[in-house]
Amino acid sequence: MSTHDINDHDVTSHDPSAPPRAERRPHELTIHGHTRIDDYYWLREKQTPDVIDYLEAENEYTEACLAHTKELQETLYEEMVGRIKETDQSAPERIGDYFYYTRTVKGLEYPIYCRKRGSLEADEEALLDLNELAEGHDYLALGVFRVSPDHRLLAYSLDTSGAEEYVITFKDLQSGELLPDQIHNTSYSAEWANDNRTLYYTTMDEAKRDDKVWRHRLGQDPEQDELLHHEADELFRVYVSRTKDRRYLLLLARSLETSEVHFLDANADGGDFTLIEPRQTGVRYYIEHRDGRFYIITNADDAPNYKMMTAPVSDPARANWEPFIEHRPDVQIDDMDMFADHLVVYERENGLRTIRVQALQADQVTYVSFPEPVYTYSENRNPEFDTELLRFTYQSLTTPESVFDFNMETGQRELIKQKEVKNYNPDLYRTERIFATAEDGVEIPISLVYKKADFDPDRPMPCLLYGYGSYGFSMDPYFNSNRISLLDRGMIFAIAHIRGGQEMGRRWYDQGKFLNKRNTFSDFIACARHLIDAGYTDSDRLAIMGRSAGGLLIGAVLNMAPELFHAAVAGVPFVDVVTTMLDESIPLTVGEFEEWGNPKDPEYYRYMLSYSPYDNVEAREYPHLLVTAGLNDPRVQYWEPAKWVAKLRRVKKGDNRLLLKTEMGAGHRGPSGRYEYLHDMALDYAFILDALGLAGPQSEKHND
Repeated sequence: MSTHDINDHDVTSHDPSAPPRAERRPHELTIHGHTRIDDYYWLREKQTPDVIDYLEAENEYTEACLAHTKELQETLYEEMVGRIKETDQSAPERIGDYFYYTRTVKGLEYPIYCRKRGSLEADEEALLDLNELAEGHDYLALGVFRVSPDHRLLAYSLDTSGAEEYVITFKDLQSGELLPDQIHNTSYSAEWANDNRTLYYTTMDEAKRDDKVWRHRLGQDPEQDELLHHEADELFRVYVSRTKDRRYLLLLARSLETSEVHFLDANADGGDFTLIEPRQTGVRYYIEHRDGRFYIITNADDAPNYKMMTAPVSDPARANWEPFIEHRPDVQIDDMDMFADHLVVYERENGLRTIRVQALQADQVTYVSFPEPVYTYSENRNPEFDTELLRFTYQSLTTPESVFDFNMETGQRELIKQKEVKNYNPDLYRTERIFATAEDGVEIPISLVYKKADFDPDRPMPCLLYGYGSYGFSMDPYFNSNRISLLDRGMIFAIAHIRGGQEMGRRWYDQGKFLNKRNTFSDFIACARHLIDAGYTDSDRLAIMGRSAGGLLIGAVLNMAPELFHAAVAGVPFVDVVTTMLDESIPLTVGEFEEWGNPKDPEYYRYMLSYSPYDNVEAREYPHLLVTAGLNDPRVQYWEPAKWVAKLRRVKKGDNRLLLKTEMGAGHRGPSGRYEYLHDMALDYAFILDALGLAGPQSEKHND
């Protein structure tokens, strides 16, 4: 029986085996002479019993519908746990006389932050045990972790709700005592001055935008802290950091399209930040320091992939910027690391990340080589300035995270630590990069991984296609031991490197935002069609997944081409695009006018309305769909996925499963504990496997 013709009823007395029906309460939304009727606008009223009752009824229904997969969920969970080294330690990071690292203990949800002085053979000091701090809380997240330059004090911040509202606490690492100073309403940004007594930090406005920079002196009432900068422009957020040589503190004001940087002597006793170059719309720049000069990455003067300039600290205005690395149309500069004798530039070419190392005294350039055709790496913190060692973490779809130290003088590299993955043999799997052709003829990369023994070019395989495609965030081919549970059941895992990310440079991003946003969705559809046409899979075996803005992707393509997909998982999806972007009281809205556009402009309103998943739900069949939400989510409010599911349940045709799971005590990132997270991942995978008819026992063990 189709669910679209069932009468609405009160969910407070809901039968968990029947789909909940949210009451329709029409609400008119009118702008530009156009009126939309939102039947589920009332679900925004978080504190009302009706809303909580509905969300809990949906959770009960989801649990009932997936009850038959409980054994599979537990099997998947045990597989995932069975691959990780539960008691483990990160690669120690040297800062001065200390080695800092984290370690995990079997059965404990959170890491323990530790250090040793002088030698790895020295006695361990446990600095912060998040397991102890999590007691009495359903959720815990660490924001900042900043040790003072003299290694005596620790400033750390915690969020215990998932709402991303952090409280900074100070700990004396010699005595182990907590100082009375506590600073509320902070975010992810804080830095010590070199006096070891002064902390610079940011706080948020009511829309959770980092808008103020403060200076706190230990022992001072935070209410008396000095306000150094208030960012009045709601497009911008502020951050504090410092240069690698610890010479300067930096204040960065940034929107998605524009930035400006201020600096302050980290040894100064107070004082104000000095502006380097005033903001100019569309111009972005970021800095480092060495030997009296700022090194500046910028897109100024028609350099979309960025170039590097230098300027004297004595007069760093743009008129004095001098070329150092020219703009290259086929190479994007992602970031840089500055050392006493070397400059490291993290670049991207042909969709893959590269590392350029320049010896500054000899003016000699070398590139770090990588062994696989499809791979990625992540920058490590590299906190030491005067060193010849560059640390980075390499990985691919088949190679676990591998921490390397690269000697910038000799070119030699040393594997410091590879993440141990039990019950896994990388030789059993193959990774590929293929290309789909988009509607406008652009070639879209797709990264694939599958088990060699299961691959038959003449037989379509079940496949999970993953995508994101927003904010210029590149979805690189990273390793994840959890997905082995899919590969060992005969599935292909694929990543669509669609426009809206920056895999192929800045133009890739620009062609997937604003009035080009629909390219993101049509690119993903083109990738799905190519996987089907090339015989890798077919529509009855194809599942898709995305989170947050990737959830928008899932919602949009389900409206545009639902016949291509058999199942979908949309995690904390941004699906009520127009209504959210018209409400400037919601966190992130104003700042994201430079990602999606401002719907107060009629052209942007019409364009956004054309793809907004919630506004384009139709009376048609949709694939099996699992949607997740976080009640305390400040990034994508819980009501977006809730409203979307309520509307889909009312109008969709057919009997395909539609489920909503809301984390009632968490936010955008879901459960905070590492075991809790795996339970959630096991549920997602069980839903996919069940929908694709792969919920039976495995026919092969991992290493057969």
